[in-house]
Amino acid sequence: MTIKKNKLYQYIFLLIITFMVIFNGGNNNLYIQFNFIIISIFFLLFIREKNYLAHMRKIFSTNKLAIKLYVLFISFLIFQTIPLPIEWLSFLSPEKYNFLNKLEFNGNFNSISLSPINSYFSLLNYLSIFLYLIIFKSLFYKKKYILEFYFFLVFLGAFAASVAIYFYLIGNPDFLMLKNSHAKTNATGFFINRTVFSCFLTLCFFSGIEYLKMIDHYQKNNTDTFFNKIYVRIFLLLITIGIITSFSRIGNFLFISLIIMYISQALYTNDKKNRFFLITLILIVLFDVLILGFYFGSEKLLQRYSFLQNEINDYLPSSTEVNLSRGLLTKFAFIEFKKFIFFGYGGGGFEYLLKINFQNLSTQFASHAHSSIIEFIGEFGLIGSTFISLSLLFTCANKDFLSFKNFLLCYLLIFILIFDFSFHIPIIQFLFILLLSVSYKRSDNFEYRFDD
Repeated sequence: MTIKKNKLYQYIFLLIITFMVIFNGGNNNLYIQFNFIIISIFFLLFIREKNYLAHMRKIFSTNKLAIKLYVLFISFLIFQTIPLPIEWLSFLSPEKYNFLNKLEFNGNFNSISLSPINSYFSLLNYLSIFLYLIIFKSLFYKKKYILEFYFFLVFLGAFAASVAIYFYLIGNPDFLMLKNSHAKTNATGFFINRTVFSCFLTLCFFSGIEYLKMIDHYQKNNTDTFFNKIYVRIFLLLITIGIITSFSRIGNFLFISLIIMYISQALYTNDKKNRFFLITLILIVLFDVLILGFYFGSEKLLQRYSFLQNEINDYLPSSTEVNLSRGLLTKFAFIEFKKFIFFGYGGGGFEYLLKINFQNLSTQFASHAHSSIIEFIGEFGLIGSTFISLSLLFTCANKDFLSFKNFLLCYLLIFILIFDFSFHIPIIQFLFILLLSVSYKRSDNFEYRFDD
């Protein structure tokens, strides 16, 4: 394996991620299928290299239990889509059986999933996640490669933010894949939803800060390093503008809290090497609050926070709200998952479940509950959710996993899982998994180590 060929594979991998961002974060069944085909072909190409096979064997040997649990999870997703005898279905999923009786279904076989076609695409997506992770950990095995990956993500975030800001300033006209049918008064760029867009930018912002933290420790000062730092600071400012102009409450909250945590950590460590880093963060905060807030209208964002009480009321049992508000969707998802508690209603089945129960809301649309964790449990039931949760737990159950970077990522992940649906979007899923995977401290058998 030559260095040039390894670089070529890395560029192809990053290009695939770029296309996912451009096409609405990969949030489309057609793109999910296309993405799976591309990443599978790519996987088959590079596993022919002996060097990559050695990395893969190391990955599998150190994560045996987590991988076995993930295989069980994938097997469970397949089981959800398999047509079963109707007698079995009446036992395994009584709610699905009752639904078929209402439709006067006369067949002898049917699946547990409410929407087998959506579950099929969900299966492809989770297979893709596994392939992405294996490929990534095999390709980006040196500290300099990790630095390059961080630099790429902050650049990608700045690019997406720049596009979104430009179209926001000219009124968000419909243009190819930039069609924004949900909100014309905020920046979303390549994404339809402002919260997903802001969460994506927050992860890119995280990557930029980690790059600035790591660059002085792992790369000697030179001209390239100096200019890269300047570029990253410019990218971070563009990302900041993008998050503000999204006017997403969750996105702006996560962004501000992330900055506060980084500043707190820098102050706590009292490391002289972090002084410039701390100054950069403070300047970003000042730039955010004092300049951008006034120019782009911070009162709009504050006004959106003032409506939180109305949405909180929707969570209450006494609520009679008939619109598809965030609170109503979350409450509905919580009620329904208990009806499919063991085997779930199938990956991607929430949209179909919503249409069944709210047929009168013909003018409204929602493909996800506004709580990923409740939707996940509903989709996969306790059985499937246990497999995927334990797989993640055993992957993270390592003393080397404990670091400030992973603490921040877990904080972002838990918050999004509880209060939003962004973790159901492929690009958010993939970036979280990849960023968590590079935050481990490696053994001496690997070519890089991380020491916070």
